[in-house]
Amino acid sequence: MGAALFYHVTRSNVETVVVQLLTRALAQGWQVELRGASAERMEWFDRQLWHLPGEDSFLPHGLAGGPHDARQPVLLTATPRGEGRQAVMSVDGADVAPAELDAHERVWILFDGQSPEALSRARLQWKGFTAAGAKAQYWSEESGRWEKKAES
Repeated sequence: MGAALFYHVTRSNVETVVVQLLTRALAQGWQVELRGASAERMEWFDRQLWHLPGEDSFLPHGLAGGPHDARQPVLLTATPRGEGRQAVMSVDGADVAPAELDAHERVWILFDGQSPEALSRARLQWKGFTAAGAKAQYWSEESGRWEKKAES
């Protein structure tokens, strides 16, 4: 069973943290499902990941629904896919079920600490994971660096 890591983003923006975590996951050889709340948001991420600054900053990825979804290192989707990936990353309050931890090594839930709606949604997700007995960690960057603030 994997772990759910909740990232309370306050100093950066969610998009920057997505790129940082995806870079680390790909360096480990993981395949990641980046799950958002809408197809439009995933299309936005698709455009952004093609145009990251720097020479070697391209992150290999694809939008879900293509013929090679299973081969994509990062699959962008608004609906749960799984497909044997080591990790799922949820943005914009996209649903992730506690049972998904059985199929993944890691679930990241990133939320914007400046948005009351995002905070409320993340609290509900935390309660769902912990009530299900899942291993969960809460990370905050309020101090200027990422610190683990809680663990279940």
